[in-house]
Amino acid sequence: MVVTLTRPAATGLRRLLWGRTISALGDGLWFTVWALYFTRVLHLPTAIVGVGLAVAGAFGMAIAVPLGALADRFSPRGVLVAVTLIRAVAMACYLLVHDPWTFIAVTVAFTSLANGGTAVRTALVTALVTDTEARMSALGRQRVAQHAGYAIGAGLGALVLSADRVPVYVLAIAGNAITFLCLAVLTASVPAPRTPVRAPRPSVRIALADRPYISVMATTSVLSLCWAMLSTGLPIWISHDTRLPLSLSGAVVVISSVGIAALQLPANRLARTTAAAARTAVRAAVALVAACLLLAGTTSGSGPFAAALVITAGLLHLAGELGYVAAGWGLSVTLMREQARGAYQGVSEAATATVQMIGPAIFTAALGTFGAGGWLLVAALFAAAAAPVPALTRWAERTR
Repeated sequence: MVVTLTRPAATGLRRLLWGRTISALGDGLWFTVWALYFTRVLHLPTAIVGVGLAVAGAFGMAIAVPLGALADRFSPRGVLVAVTLIRAVAMACYLLVHDPWTFIAVTVAFTSLANGGTAVRTALVTALVTDTEARMSALGRQRVAQHAGYAIGAGLGALVLSADRVPVYVLAIAGNAITFLCLAVLTASVPAPRTPVRAPRPSVRIALADRPYISVMATTSVLSLCWAMLSTGLPIWISHDTRLPLSLSGAVVVISSVGIAALQLPANRLARTTAAAARTAVRAAVALVAACLLLAGTTSGSGPFAAALVITAGLLHLAGELGYVAAGWGLSVTLMREQARGAYQGVSEAATATVQMIGPAIFTAALGTFGAGGWLLVAALFAAAAAPVPALTRWAERTR
């Protein structure tokens, strides 16, 4: 079914899409260069960098729900503009960092707002359009734009790394700050969304008291380990437990990025209803379990056959990630209460942030301690997380 959007909604979504593309370009640039900037330009010990990122991650997990509640209390558009401006200033402040304490303060200000900002952005999208299919389509288009921006930004970041000069790093940071300013301006120009009837209780209390919703988000968020699987688990595995070239890990990342850009919108159609989203979460887990089992079979592997197994595992991982993202959106959007959209999306983001904070450690410990058995443990974790999702979803549906 084709949903016709009102002119204000179409205009708002288009401006959000452009803003997300521009800011993702800056993100791709920054994520490519930040490690060397911190260690080679700021001369910070890697331990301090790790502490800063861990503290920022903890803050991000804690403030996601309150930020979403602010969007419910005031306006998701206004809150998103404020969050984006703060992150722009924080990014520029990296140019003033000269000691560990200011580094940690700036990192907390910049990084901790990312998950809450995502929750507020989703709340803004769902305020602009009320039809589930239109919401899923808008969120999918934003993710496609995000990956396109990341790819371009990563290419620019590679140029920065090849130059490896302080003025070029400074230019990259300034450029990233400008992309956030562009996002803030475009967000401010989004037509004011329709405001739902105010809830009788603060939205944060409504969301945090919704045990069925929290249970669904907590279990499905475990599937977000698929991101750490690609960024941490696969490189560690290939470099330490196989005789394959490390560049194969990069090839799988490229396949994943291209696949997401091409297939996220079709994948979203698999989660247009609550029940369909629950089934999609289970299918995503099955694909991720199969990917883990294939990777476990490449122990000490080399040559074309082992490489083919890794590529096949990468394709299964892509299917799992597409399904997880679609299911996550479908469940978080269709099960939330409209009067507390921001707080509910904050719960979803807080659950994901928690998993993301411990994801790299899970893969490092599992693969480093148990080798191929580590992949079996992660596969069991994916299966255990997805198995109760349909039943929990039915529980949540009965309480809406």
